Amino acid sequence: MKKEYLYRGLFYFLGLLILAFGITLNTKTGLGVSPIISVAYCISTIRNLNFGNITLLLYSSFVVVELILHARQKEKLIFLKDILQIPLSLIFTRFLNLFSYMIPDLKSAYPDQFAGSMTGRILFLVFAIILTGIVAAMSLNMRIIPNPGDGIVQAIADCIHKSTGFTKNCFDLLCITITIIIGLISTGHLVGIGIGTVLAVIGVGRSIAAFNHFCFHPMARLAGLER
Repeated sequence: MKKEYLYRGLFYFLGLLILAFGITLNTKTGLGVSPIISVAYCISTIRNLNFGNITLLLYSSFVVVELILHARQKEKLIFLKDILQIPLSLIFTRFLNLFSYMIPDLKSAYPDQFAGSMTGRILFLVFAIILTGIVAAMSLNMRIIPNPGDGIVQAIADCIHKSTGFTKNCFDLLCITITIIIGLISTGHLVGIGIGTVLAVIGVGRSIAAFNHFCFHPMARLAGLER
């Protein structure tokens, strides 16, 4: 039993750690970021603010919405999972700051090298999207504390009685719309929205599905979630 809890915690922690790396690498390609963090990225870029700190504020607002939507259920476990997303977000966004410091902007740091070329940046983008999907699945499958970006989608889906996939698509569209409006009003052009945003919408979900097809049951057995 202790061994199973160890595997569960390990998969969850590694999932969050590498997820922060994948999200950061996505932003460093300069080709557009994933919808769920596009608002935070846009604001931090325009105002020259810390990306991790703005993401923490965004995630905290997600948790507040979750608490409001879950208020009628009056289940202590759901309430506790909502509240624990705030310290989780604090840790997660510190990793975002760490990786943002460690990973340079590919286009500006390597203008005359493969990593800074359009082909190189697209390949790094595809790698980041696949990696993000895989590690998001790892942390989600452990059923511990959801990332606020996933938590708010699930809370809204439960509230409106729609599928998680449909709700996720609608929420992504909302985030993209808000980011476009902020960018156009503040700078007159798009900030954080590009081919990477479109690929993230399509690719992350497909990566999660592919990873779960091959790895969900072996991981679940190791973590004691299946017998």
